[in-house]
Amino acid sequence: MNLFVGNLAYRLTEDELRAVFEEFGTVASCSIITDKVTGQSRGFGFIDMPDDAEAKRAMAALNGRNVKGRKIEVKDAADRARPDHRHRHGA
Repeated sequence: MNLFVGNLAYRLTEDELRAVFEEFGTVASCSIITDKVTGQSRGFGFIDMPDDAEAKRAMAALNGRNVKGRKIEVKDAADRARPDHRHRHGA
């Protein structure tokens, strides 16, 4: 399961983020998205956990957890990719 992780501290490293999620199981990949020009973290990233049950436990436990002074947001990346038309203006 691919997880979106938002509201990351800009100084957080991929190794530190991976370690947070490895408390709940195997992490196949971990990436923090950076600005192409400056290399600065954009404050979000993705975690891929091959075991869906482990990923769901991590999502439930870590969403809202304080990591390096920021409450991180953890969601299923597939949910984030789907447009939600219910929240449009005038709806």
